[in-house]
This record gives sequence, structure tokens and C-alpha cells, in this order.
Amino acid sequence: MADSGFAPMIGIVEVAALAGVSPATVSRALRGLPGVSVTTRENVEQAAAKLGYVASPSAAALTTGRTSAIGVMAPWISRWFFSAVIEGAQDVVGERGYDTLLYPLGANAGAKAARVDTRALHKRVDGVLGLNVPLGLQPASLRNLRIPLVTVGSIIPGVSGVLVDDVEVGYAATSHLIGLGHRRIGFLGQDPDNMYGFTVAADRERGYQKALAENNIPLDPALIGVTGFPVEAGTAALEKMWIECGRELRCMPTAVFAVSDEVAMGVLYAARRLGIRVPEDLSVIGVDNHDMAYLFELTTIGQPVRDQGRIAARMLLDQVRLHEPAAPEVVRMSPGLITRRTTAPPRRDPDRP
Repeated sequence: MADSGFAPMIGIVEVAALAGVSPATVSRALRGLPGVSVTTRENVEQAAAKLGYVASPSAAALTTGRTSAIGVMAPWISRWFFSAVIEGAQDVVGERGYDTLLYPLGANAGAKAARVDTRALHKRVDGVLGLNVPLGLQPASLRNLRIPLVTVGSIIPGVSGVLVDDVEVGYAATSHLIGLGHRRIGFLGQDPDNMYGFTVAADRERGYQKALAENNIPLDPALIGVTGFPVEAGTAALEKMWIECGRELRCMPTAVFAVSDEVAMGVLYAARRLGIRVPEDLSVIGVDNHDMAYLFELTTIGQPVRDQGRIAARMLLDQVRLHEPAAPEVVRMSPGLITRRTTAPPRRDPDRP
């Protein structure tokens, strides 16, 4: 008979035969259950390693009620904030011997953004990290999971979470520009995905408006642009503003608060293409302290993104370990101004006082 080319399936029976014990003993030994001597457990583990046998997580879950996996719900994976949070969380999750399963949420889920299919998570994870859970998502669908849940970047009443105050972020960014003497300050960051109920951009805009109001600076709708969070949207927004200004610098803002560093990078790219000098003609500030921000010498409101993931993962796994609901805890982390070379006092337009 011809060789099929496939290695034979190794199961618990083969491990038991090599270790000289019963399949039931192999099962108890590999699951760490009592009633197995140290010597026998070591023999079983050595036999399993020699044969390349790995116990099925789903089979173990049937007997222990644990999957040793954590679910991560995120609206975007390609965006730096989300990948950095997941990276921080994975540091803790992996260290504690858990796997990570990723689930689409919000914009990634399209028309199903308003709910989570709890059946997809049922008995597959021991807890869930929800990254920027939108207001439109029905909290009941998450509570129905009846497993621990911790959010990052947003808050669900009665659920633990880790976040920065995005109103404070917007206020700090705009206040920095006002402190340099700017009065015509643009905000590039309204979110086209606000249909999903994400609040980050709206909260940062609220902080921007608060700083303007406190300094008696009129709000000019012409200086506000829709970008969301992609780099290319920052480029498009500044180019649109430039065209609407008739390609005249005196009509442009003297400074821009970009909703994220990625949008700010797009603004810097557009400015270079259009011959707008930064910071001589236009100051630019972003948010996040992106890994690439220093390459652009970008002034930014930094937030400890990976630390948010690590703290949230510890909170979640502590809840999993306790076997009981924990009192909700909200950890608010402080953003901080990081001054580089993209902000400076405003230019003086000849026809402006």
C-alpha cells in the first residue's frame, strides 16, 4: 500500500502505552489533577514530549471548565493603538500560560457591530478583553457571557476597565498650542465611523472645544475636518483645507491638533508636499506617542498604550483566578505632553493683527 505521506495521529492511548500506565492516568497527569505521583507524572510528560502529543484544549475544558484562553475583541487590528494594546496584553497572557483568541468588533464586524455573538465565545475563552468597546454595543450581550470582562479605552457601567481621559487629552493638546500663542487652531479628527458609537474622537474634540472656550477663542467650523484615524486621512484633510483656502497660507490655521499621531503623520506629509513649513507656517500636535513619532520629531500627547494592555490583562486574569465576580475597578492613566519640533509660536500673517 502506498505511503499516504501523513504521520499517524498520536493520541492518549499511544502515550499511555509508552509510559506504561492507563489512558485515564495520562489524562489526570497532563491536566495536573491530584492522584498521580510525581514520578508517574514525569514519565507521562516525557512520553508525551517524545511522541509530540499535545492535549486538546477543548477536551481539557470539558473536564476542568477552563480553556486557558483569553478572547480579545478589537474594532481594528492594523491601527497602531490596538496592536500595541494587544502586544502589552500578550506579554502578561503568554507569561501566565494562556492563549489569545481574536474576535472582530465594531467596524471590522460590519452590520453586526451592535452586538457580539456570544455563541462564538461560549466555552472557548475564560475571559474577554474589550478594546474600545463602542457605546452602540449592547452591554447585555457581553454580560450574558458570564465570564470576566475588562475593557481598554472605554467604560461599560459595572465592568472593570483601563483608559485615559480623552477629553483631558484633547484639552492638553489644544492648551499647548494656545500657550504658544496660537488662536487659529484646527482639529483634524472627527470620526466617520461614529455610527458605531466609538467615543475617542468625539471626546478629544470636546477637550479641544473646552480649551478654546476657556481662552475666549471662537470655534470656527471651517477649521475642523473629518479624518478618523488613518494616516492617509490626515493627508487628505489638510489638502482639502488648503484647496478650500484657495491655496493661500493666510487663510489656513496656524496650528493643527490631530486626533492621533498617525493622522498627524499624514498632515506632516501633506504639508511637505504643499510647501507648508512645519512648524514655521503650521504647528502640528498628535496623540499617542506612536513608536514612529520620534522619527517625525512630532510633538504629541503620550499615553502608556502597552501598559494599558498589561494592566488590563492582569486585572482580567486575576478575575479568572478568583472564580468569582470582582468589584468593578476603573484604572485611569495620565496622558503627558511630549514636546518635540513640530510645534512653535505662530507665524505672523501680514494682514492679521
